[in-house]
This record gives sequence, C-alpha cells and structure tokens, in this order.
Amino acid sequence: AAASSDEEDDSDSSTKPIRSEKKNPASLFQTGGDPPKERKTKKKAGHRPAEAGSAEESPELRNSNRKGKGRKAKKKEERPPSPTVEVDNLEEFVLRPAPQGLSVKCRVTRDKRGMDRGLYPTYYLHLDNDRKVFLLAGRKRKKSKTSNYLISIDPTDLSRGGENFVGKLRQEPPAPPFSPFTVFDNGANPDRANADWSNVRQELSAVVYETNVLGFKGPRKMTVIIPGMNSDNERVPIRPRNDNDGLLMRWQNHNMDNIIELHNKAPVWNDETQSYVLNFHGRVTHASVKNFQIVHADDPEYIVMQFGRVADDAFTMDYNYPLCAVQAFAIALSSFDGKLACE
Repeated sequence: AAASSDEEDDSDSSTKPIRSEKKNPASLFQTGGDPPKERKTKKKAGHRPAEAGSAEESPELRNSNRKGKGRKAKKKEERPPSPTVEVDNLEEFVLRPAPQGLSVKCRVTRDKRGMDRGLYPTYYLHLDNDRKVFLLAGRKRKKSKTSNYLISIDPTDLSRGGENFVGKLRQEPPAPPFSPFTVFDNGANPDRANADWSNVRQELSAVVYETNVLGFKGPRKMTVIIPGMNSDNERVPIRPRNDNDGLLMRWQNHNMDNIIELHNKAPVWNDETQSYVLNFHGRVTHASVKNFQIVHADDPEYIVMQFGRVADDAFTMDYNYPLCAVQAFAIALSSFDGKLACE
C-alpha cells in the first residue's frame, strides 16, 4: 500500500485568502532567537500567510472536495493567478525562506544515465512554471561511509570544493536504513572555524524516519527538525561546535530552544482503492511510498512542504514559509535513499 493523491484540482490553492479565524502560520515557527549576523536581502512586507493546503481537504481519493461541491468550476474561474516567483541571485534565493503567503511550486527529475557504469542518479530541481527555472542539482557521493548528497546551484558542477556548492545531506551513523539525516549549508567544518565562529556551517534541517508495524509496506513516519525563526522572520543560525550540539542531539535531549519539530501528515486508509491516501490537490498523480506532506502539529492544514510522484522519474515538490529550497530539496532527497526507496 502507498500514499496516493487526490487528482481533483491542479490549480494553485496557496493564493486563497486566509480566513479571519485562522492563526497566522508564521507564528508557529517563531522562537525568538538572536538574528543572524550575516543579514542578507530584507524580506518584503505586505503578504499575509495563506494556507498552502486547502482547508477543504478530504482523505478520500475522489474528484471533488467534500465541501463546496458543485461550485468548483466557478471558484476556479474566480481564483486569482499564481504570484510569480522571482529568482534574482540564485544562491541567495535557494537559501532564503519562501515568501509568506506564497507556495513555491517545483519539480524534481531523476536522471539515471550512468547507473550502468556504477554512477548514482542525479536529481534536478526546477521551478514548476512556464520557464522551468533551474534551482538545484543533487547527487550522492561515492566512497562515503554513510549516504552523503552534495547540493549545487550548477547542474554540471557537483564537487565539494566547487564555488557552486550550497549544501549537503548527510546520513548519520550507525547504519541505514533508519539512521537520521542532517542538512547543512556550505559553511566550514567546525574544525576550521575562525575566531568569531561566523564561517562555520549551519544545520538547516534534520530528518528522522521511523519504522511502523507494517514495515516498508505501510506509510512512512517522518519527523523533520528545523531551526526556528526570529521576529524578523529570519532563520535562527544553528552552528554546532561539536557532535553533541546539533539539531538531532537537541531534539533527542528535548532541548527545543530555537528549534521546531514537524511531522508528515498521516495518510488515511481507503477501502475502495486499498491504499493509504492524502489529498495533494492535483499536484501528485501516482501512488508511492515517497509521497508525503509535512505539517506543524498545531496547524495540520498549513502544508509546510509536500512531495510526490507524477511519473516514473518525475516528482512535484512544493514548499512554503519557513523552508528554503535547499531544506526542502534535501528532505526530498532523503526519501530516495537506500531501502527507504523500496516500493
């Protein structure tokens, strides 16, 4: 059985106005940490966070929402066009949180060329719009003790020492398939820290997969840990000085200062289709154990990220505030790794 999709509407639900009784989603992620020293582009004000997933969610695999039935066509005509995502400086864009109120819709493609020669697939991330703007490429490194994916802003340069390197996804010991993952930016190893520690790499996320009673035949359980946001809606920098101070260790020790815990939204068993299903609002069309939605426990209707299959080697990946493209892409890459990729 696998998580599936609701193929009822492929339009952008992220632009729907937020209802007055809903809590501002941005407040879910504020932790009050110190602002980062290296301030970059200031965020534009004015957008109110919108619901990335429609409130009219149905767990069933069907062609219409449970609410508002019969008005779908009219609502679709009246819906405003999707806001344009502008990519100015690519490196800054992929590390910048998504704008509040805007769902950044992307597509991940898997290139298997070279696998017959022992090479790992390369994954590419593009904006899912008319221009198909390239954002990121990722590929698993060879000769690493655990899974280690390099992430680059150049589709051909995936070297650790290259100037296009922007982050990496690393599986932690002891062993796969259920060892957690950590996502880093392109900063320096703590062993090469400068005097004020400002050049040291930040931990952007951690991903923990849990077993379930059905093993690989049932839906996965994911926990995603990310840094919180400060009052200026900037990511609180997490720069561990040793292995005992990272996101995973803080979370395992229940030290939740300046970190946020997220989970995948639990799919629901559907007797008719004999599968676990989620409503992806038309963005996912193929059943797969890789399909998931990430939410905050305090507001499961606000979809922080969703990922799912649309073809054998093509997937949609949509992310919302407070995630950036590197965080979301790395979380998606973790779902391809090792035995977790079994279907």
